[in-house]
Amino acid sequence: MVPDVGDEELNTIREVFSTGFLTEGVTTQNFEKAIAEYVGVKHAIAVTSCTTALHTVLECLDVRGQEVIIPDYTYPATAEAVILAGGKPVLADVDLEIMNMTENILDEAYDEAMSVFIPVSWAGVPLERGIYKKAKELGLECLEDAACSLGAKIDSDYVGKLADYSCFSFHPRKVITTGEGGMITTDDDEMAEKCHSFKHFGMKGSSFETIGTNYKLSNVLSAIGLVQMKKIEKIIASRIEKAKIYHDLLSKIGGIKPAYVGKGTRQTFQSYTCYVEKDNYRDKIRNALSENNIQSQIGTYALHLEPAYKQLRKVGSLKNSELLFKNGLTLPLHKDLTLEDQERVCHIIASTLSS
Repeated sequence: MVPDVGDEELNTIREVFSTGFLTEGVTTQNFEKAIAEYVGVKHAIAVTSCTTALHTVLECLDVRGQEVIIPDYTYPATAEAVILAGGKPVLADVDLEIMNMTENILDEAYDEAMSVFIPVSWAGVPLERGIYKKAKELGLECLEDAACSLGAKIDSDYVGKLADYSCFSFHPRKVITTGEGGMITTDDDEMAEKCHSFKHFGMKGSSFETIGTNYKLSNVLSAIGLVQMKKIEKIIASRIEKAKIYHDLLSKIGGIKPAYVGKGTRQTFQSYTCYVEKDNYRDKIRNALSENNIQSQIGTYALHLEPAYKQLRKVGSLKNSELLFKNGLTLPLHKDLTLEDQERVCHIIASTLSS
């Protein structure tokens, strides 16, 4: 991922420097408003990362001692946020094609003692709409780890307004970046106030009414975010265009499945992750690409296979998560990627799979 940053971002940083006010202030408030208006919610609360966004919401929901359902196929941050808030992550499988949790998986993992679950709209693929409905039926609050999904949509609804609470990331590998940073979105007035207080050391008005911490996002980073928000639709359009090229090229190659594309949705393609169907060939492809100075990645992790998380409670065999961990392949997708680059990548994949 090559961040789409340049002179405009540098100039806006200089403007913030000229004010002498670098910590969180009006610029951050304007960034919060920009995100809230874009997503279509009442509140957006800027914090230092998606991890701290998740942690903030979980602390304000008071999940201490509670089990919280999360997908096994996710970056460790999803589990870490639960543990930091005193909760107990419960690992559930994902759908092999969509790479996300589904309403049936949620139903199987649910226990009456639970009050919160955290689905991940991974790689910028929106969750299926039914999972939000199922959460309401079960009486669960939905905290969506939407780290990769700013700008993704189901029909005309943006990710960020569908869950009770959603958390986004502005890491350089995400669709827009502030270097590091995150955002919480919600329509819940009371929770927005609690989250705002938590990231300001527990302050409310002029007194400290609860224990909080310092998760404020500086004016410097927020200024970058404001410029990035002007570019977001252009960035997403470019990623969709390049994803279509990959889809066409990869569809002609046996032994590999192009990245999933859902009906009635807009994906951000934060990651273009395909599935290597030929056994034990994912790493061979990665090595072949590396030998040609082309960087690739896995998809993400199967947490139950990681030493830090192998003791967590699991629901079922987690076989899809494990298959995705072993066979998921993320290809280069960034602003400088040319058609010739994509053709070269796919030629190397085809040659390796046919060997």
